[in-house]
Amino acid sequence: MEMYSSVPEFRVVIDRQACRLCKRCIENCSFGALEWRDNKVKAFDDRCVACQRCVSMCPEDAIALRRMPSVMSAHPIWTENARRDVFTQSRTGAILLASTGNELHERVIFDNLLLDACQVTNPAIDPLREPIELRTYIGRKPRFVELEELGDSVRLKTELSPALRLEIPIMIAQMSYGAISLEAHEALARAAVMRGTTMGSGEGGLHKKLYPYADHIIVQVASGRFGVHPAYLKAGAAVEVKIGQGAKPGIGGHLPGTKITEEISEARMIPIGADAISPAPHHDIYSIEDLAQLVNSLKEATRYKKPVLVKIAAVHNVAAISSGICRAGADAIVIDGFRAGTGATPKVIRDNVGIPIELALASVDQRLREEGIRNETSIIASGTIRNSGDVAKAIALGADAVKIGTAALIALGCTVCKRCYTGKCAWGIATQEPELRSRLDPVEGAQRVSNLLLAWSIELKEILGAAGINSIESLRGNRDRLRGYGLDHTTLEILGVQPAGS
Repeated sequence: MEMYSSVPEFRVVIDRQACRLCKRCIENCSFGALEWRDNKVKAFDDRCVACQRCVSMCPEDAIALRRMPSVMSAHPIWTENARRDVFTQSRTGAILLASTGNELHERVIFDNLLLDACQVTNPAIDPLREPIELRTYIGRKPRFVELEELGDSVRLKTELSPALRLEIPIMIAQMSYGAISLEAHEALARAAVMRGTTMGSGEGGLHKKLYPYADHIIVQVASGRFGVHPAYLKAGAAVEVKIGQGAKPGIGGHLPGTKITEEISEARMIPIGADAISPAPHHDIYSIEDLAQLVNSLKEATRYKKPVLVKIAAVHNVAAISSGICRAGADAIVIDGFRAGTGATPKVIRDNVGIPIELALASVDQRLREEGIRNETSIIASGTIRNSGDVAKAIALGADAVKIGTAALIALGCTVCKRCYTGKCAWGIATQEPELRSRLDPVEGAQRVSNLLLAWSIELKEILGAAGINSIESLRGNRDRLRGYGLDHTTLEILGVQPAGS
């Protein structure tokens, strides 16, 4: 039975007069959308994902990509995307996979939050002439400190818990080796060293080439425990227990065996070609007490010299969960919002499960303050951090620092074509194919990510100076410096933010 097939999303337009038939576009297209046929370049629009590689590499600017105009009749409920999904599943009988973050809900609360600025009575600070401190520490902080006088000097008597020292309150998120290439991993690690921050190893272990950067890498322990061994735990700047992920709360992970190369199998400690399946739960964690046991075991394994973080997805009862995590001894809680990126996840989970990071962050910060335990753990926000304005707003809502993932990959060259799960990334980022990986230079990539972090740091100082604040610590949880615009009463109440004009 023949059925209507959904039309391609994109059209490849080739200027035949400008094209000099060099075939560079064909060589660079990793999705097979361009082929050499009948002595000319032929485009197959149904294979195009708009990764922009052919456009960038064409020496004559002879290629352009156009979004195909809709040929379907308009309908408020049965949108074109909804119909495309039904067509696809009726043909395949399979789960729809998706990459990057939630696309279904277009509203981003950060865009409706406005930052305060000084005017007359409280003068602003000029960051070019006066120091503004961006350094922050991630970890458990004491309620008070005791000092001891020793002659002319003073000694700190209070024993401090291990902490991460960050020169900027921006960290690079967890992305595993296997989901992204070794070159991408190395570029992110180098950038973290250059800017005095950290990057995450992800749940795929750590390639031996990255151990020289390990003092700026947070190693992760996920449900599959891939690549976890004593040297791995001791090498990292900190250890993170992954309970949940914003793009796929409540489900596990799966890296197909086709991606398990010799190097990845060595890092993950699994056979070559074997599927790497992370179960949905940790099979030794079914309560806060179980989590506390793992946290304490990891601290013992690292001789109590490394902070232990716990990562969870932003879900409905995130505040109560975070309270339990804090009492379980975690030095920091990473909250991943429902727009957080990923290499692969079921589309239905990505678009329908979880809550926005803004609401989760504000509710967790408020809950810990009410229980008097806010200083016993740090809060790190991730998901939907697109610029320095989002960083400032997240910190004002209660975060000690933020993590960026998609933004860092865009700095490496990612065009957000949303096909990470295919392993055909034309920019050498989300792929394990040697020819594609060679397109990404780790040194150049590191410089670009470092430049991004530097630019955001400069802008953060401008934001703090405009607000008359000389330290990022003074902005943390300072919701008086925020106002909501176009937000309903309930949302403002959860955020703890006054409406603009009040």
